Amino acid sequence: MTAVADLMDYDEVLERFDPVLGLEVHVELNTNTKMFCGCANLFGGEPNTHVCPTCLGLPGSLPAVNGKAVESAIRIGLALNCEIASWCRFARKNYFYPDMPKNFQTSQYDEPIAFNGYLDVTLDDGEVVRVEIERAHMEEDTGKSLHVGGATGRIHGAEHSLLDYNRAGVPLIEIVTKPIVGTGARAPEVARAYVSALRDLLLALGVSDVRMDQGSLRCDANVSLMAKDATEFGTRTETKNVNSLRSVERAVRYEMTRQAAVLADGGKVTQETRHFQEADGTTSPGRTKETAEDYRYFPEPDLVPIAPPAEWVGQLRGTLPEMPAARRQRIQAEWGLTAEELRDLFNSGAVDHVEATVAAGAKPGDARGWWINFLAQEANSREVELTALPITPGQVARVIELVSTGELTNKLAREVVKGVLAGEGEPDEVVEKRGLKVVSDDSALLAAVDEALAAQPDIADKIRGGKVQAAGAIVGAVMKATKGQADAKRVRELILERVGQG
Repeated sequence: MTAVADLMDYDEVLERFDPVLGLEVHVELNTNTKMFCGCANLFGGEPNTHVCPTCLGLPGSLPAVNGKAVESAIRIGLALNCEIASWCRFARKNYFYPDMPKNFQTSQYDEPIAFNGYLDVTLDDGEVVRVEIERAHMEEDTGKSLHVGGATGRIHGAEHSLLDYNRAGVPLIEIVTKPIVGTGARAPEVARAYVSALRDLLLALGVSDVRMDQGSLRCDANVSLMAKDATEFGTRTETKNVNSLRSVERAVRYEMTRQAAVLADGGKVTQETRHFQEADGTTSPGRTKETAEDYRYFPEPDLVPIAPPAEWVGQLRGTLPEMPAARRQRIQAEWGLTAEELRDLFNSGAVDHVEATVAAGAKPGDARGWWINFLAQEANSREVELTALPITPGQVARVIELVSTGELTNKLAREVVKGVLAGEGEPDEVVEKRGLKVVSDDSALLAAVDEALAAQPDIADKIRGGKVQAAGAIVGAVMKATKGQADAKRVRELILERVGQG
């Protein structure tokens, strides 16, 4: 085992080796029931309550394929530009699974439902990298093991283990890339961007909640290194179940520096699975990695083959939504955004709400400003997701309209939004209840102007002497006197008229 400290400087890695990536992403589908039985497909719950004889593998029980899962698999394949198999079948993958009661996994082997596709991935600086897809196949998830009594939560050092089979049998789609080569220094970034783009695509399709923190999207990152003069790929490692975008990037980078140190020292990289350590960004050995032959695949005798008719596949193609990449291009063009503005908008997580606010009549710049600035701050202060705030795009659009018509200042508008967030009603109701409408009556404004000029005669004299910029102090006094409800532009006009400068 190579010590954690035995790492090669990243720049030296790139001078001596070329990285090769292979990413396997497991996606739990959001079907109502499991893949081969009628048990509820729900996250969590009391252990071993979402189970039945079929997903427990009891003698005499027989599986039946979830039709909605097949539909979702085909839609995922189409969105990834894959070919859809006219005929495919399931196989048994035999392996010691302590958290799979059947002790084999029903999966697909040499006959996947979707294959030979690609996904174009845009990096932060706008460079587009095409990631080729080897296959997307259907299978079932395992249960969960809880190792009790150890210091790390892993089996080593644990006193005993508990098994929860609620997740066993949940529909999975495994999406496997072809070897990703030629990315050089950007390999970790490409890995992260690919998983991010795939997550956005799956979310747009509506086939999964893609919650990496809950395990409904997990990435296995395969990494190997080739010497600069080599013609064959190096030995790979597979870092299993990486559960955040940042961790995908860190895991790839760490494995590159670790493997390079092993090779430079004359050692050999072991083909194995590895575990990613969130605390320090390192990986640790798991088990020696098997080959396909070790799994003794054979066709599943209890399930008939799947032969999706071409007409059905065509119908499903018609259900595909606007793909995330196309949507980004459209929004950037329609709203005139720079690459940085577009990135910030999508990173904010508010793009759907911003687009809905624009659809409700607001200008794109105003809608973006409210959601990714003021409302984002409100979400942070409440420690909730931005889209969980109790305000709708239509309500934000109405506040923007009140500002554009001069009925509210920006300061008053923020008070209105706070009122809506506090549950005080629609924006117009908040304006009425809190008395927040802009004071536009000249007689009321003149009274406030005269009072402010009288209180600061030296400022008034400066304005009369031609220093009109001094009017700002009087405007400020009037705004304070009217609790920010005066129209500042009109106040300035009245001040200059009063002192003979208008």
